[in-house]
Amino acid sequence: MDTYADLVFLGGRVVTVDAQFSVASALAVTDGLISAVGGRDDVAPLVGPRTRVIDLRGATLLPGINDSHLHGCAFGMATPPLSLELAHPAVSSLADVAEAVREAVGRVPDGQWITGHGWDTGYLAECAADPSRLPSRRDIDAVSPDHPVVLYSFSGHATWVNSKALELIGVDRHTVAPPGGAVVVDEEGEPTGLLHEGAQALVQNALPALSRQERTDAIRSTLATLARLGVTSYTEPGLGPGGDGIMRGALGAETLDVYRRLLADGELTARVGVLLLPTGMASTAEEFTRSLTALGEPGDADPRRLAIHGVKIFADGIVPNKTAWMHEPYVGGGCGSLSVGGETDTDRTAEIDAMIRQAHTRGHQLGVHVTGDRAIDTVADAFATAIAEHPRSDPRHYVIHGDFLTAHSMKVLAAHGLGVNMNPTIKWTVADMEEEFVGPERAAYAWPYRDAIDAGVRVASGSDAPVTYPDWRQGVATMVLRESKAGGRVSGPEQRIGLAEAIRTYTIEAAWQDFADDWKGSLEPGKVADLCVLDGDLLAADPHDIPRMPVVLTVVDGQVVHDTLRD
Repeated sequence: MDTYADLVFLGGRVVTVDAQFSVASALAVTDGLISAVGGRDDVAPLVGPRTRVIDLRGATLLPGINDSHLHGCAFGMATPPLSLELAHPAVSSLADVAEAVREAVGRVPDGQWITGHGWDTGYLAECAADPSRLPSRRDIDAVSPDHPVVLYSFSGHATWVNSKALELIGVDRHTVAPPGGAVVVDEEGEPTGLLHEGAQALVQNALPALSRQERTDAIRSTLATLARLGVTSYTEPGLGPGGDGIMRGALGAETLDVYRRLLADGELTARVGVLLLPTGMASTAEEFTRSLTALGEPGDADPRRLAIHGVKIFADGIVPNKTAWMHEPYVGGGCGSLSVGGETDTDRTAEIDAMIRQAHTRGHQLGVHVTGDRAIDTVADAFATAIAEHPRSDPRHYVIHGDFLTAHSMKVLAAHGLGVNMNPTIKWTVADMEEEFVGPERAAYAWPYRDAIDAGVRVASGSDAPVTYPDWRQGVATMVLRESKAGGRVSGPEQRIGLAEAIRTYTIEAAWQDFADDWKGSLEPGKVADLCVLDGDLLAADPHDIPRMPVVLTVVDGQVVHDTLRD
């Protein structure tokens, strides 16, 4: 035998995720590629003196997980020790947040900015008891009168600051928010310390920019976490000048340079796809076109390890801020709007149409952040118009989040071979709180996996980390069960999907989004050896137990990047 395998797996459940969702019991890896899949007899001839033979003992071997919407640098910056942990269950009240800030004040030099991430009014006791009670600068002023404080919500669409921060950034009762943004004010017209959507740039632009070392450390931290979770690929959905005003520039163009350096140094232990971000959460078509032109035609250093796939656009906001554009009013009134420039809905629709047309015509894949049903219809129709005016082969555009994807949008997306990137871990997180914004029927429908798959839309799943922790196991359980994080109650049982369908959204469908389904995303001979081993039999497990099934081995390109089997 001239070429022996580097790795051979025996005695397990090899979930291939091929077209038939075949299940084998053995697999071999040679020179970074899958060289055999089948039974013991199929891999035995490939075992040589240096082959590592792994007895799975009934464990499950899967394709490496592809989190198709994950802000890698931002996730690293949003987690300790680089940021205060303010997500549930770390904090459960406004008082808990204040205590976390008070402790930070005692650790950092005078005047240094204090940052935190993850607060969610649905899990803060005072806000949950009274939905009109929102976080305020007064909640943290007493514990941090001299240190400026900036606390990012779990969604990334709201920022909470104290009075010292407002003073430093120059925000007062006379400040005019950028288009699509809001400076929340109290009954006297004074800023409360909450900034929504594009108004967050007011504080971001005042913060000291991340250094190259901070960006590098953040991405390294993320890569280590992902290796432990079995994630071998992810999409960094938006890096460019439009990200300079988001999380201290974590989504800025310099972050892409850091990724390139990590690749060159052999430290990029996951495959990364990138959407460029010409403009931020609020812009005009003119600004977008100008920035898109300035970006030029970036090249890929290694398209299988770090690839530029396309361009990201923000079309509207999110439901908890009532900034998603809806056909029917929110509970309490208002329908939101598109988050681009323009005085009227007609003007703003024309702006989105122009932005999508520009990016499509220039040959980019488009990923459009859009959550409200009316906004999604607008974006889907804009995709169809752009494709009709400038036909292209397989552009693979997709809507990002697609919370309230409509039957009309599904029909349009499916007809043009387009996709949606949904977020099951966000569904799990917000299911108990959305009713107060959109009522029980719409809240249950949110993230309609079953309808989208049945309509023929390509559906991929992502965590949107740092919005949620990038744990695909919880995502799979949520797609199958539709149960909520806080109460465990079922939200939209008619939108449940099967286990095989859920696994596909994190593997082969995510690879499709990356234009890579011909070489990754399933365990078939000739494809790259990106692997994830889950302890136990995933196919037979109670879905409630899936989030607790340990990831014991992760392999990227044939190289082991996480291994507890040797412990």
